[in-house]
Amino acid sequence: MKCALCGSEIPEDAKFCPKCGETVDEGPPGFMIVTTPEVPGYRITKVFGVVTGLTPRTRGILGKFVAGFESMFGGEVTAFTSELEKARMEAIRRVRNKAVNLGANAVVGLDLETSDLGLQLGVVVISATGTAVVIEKE
Repeated sequence: MKCALCGSEIPEDAKFCPKCGETVDEGPPGFMIVTTPEVPGYRITKVFGVVTGLTPRTRGILGKFVAGFESMFGGEVTAFTSELEKARMEAIRRVRNKAVNLGANAVVGLDLETSDLGLQLGVVVISATGTAVVIEKE
């Protein structure tokens, strides 16, 4: 199995990626999350409603220092890339877990948004929103 965050190989019994520390959590087998309102080849048989997942993230002092240094030269600010990716995965995981708790086997219409809290604290919020549904193969 490969880590969804960094792509490194993960041992089967591991709960975390040995390289980046990402949680290994694939969810229930066959659970689907899509950005489209429908899943081709499936029909929606039950709608539970909106499910959301929020993840506020910030970098520590060292991360902010590295990001400030990188920003002087332009290009990607790698000090924030992994944090944003972790936040995105966590927000999606929270949406999935809420949907599973409702009895859904899919989330349709997933929307991801990123916001800055604007408090000069460097806090970024990743928001994932979708509709929890039950789908069946046509």
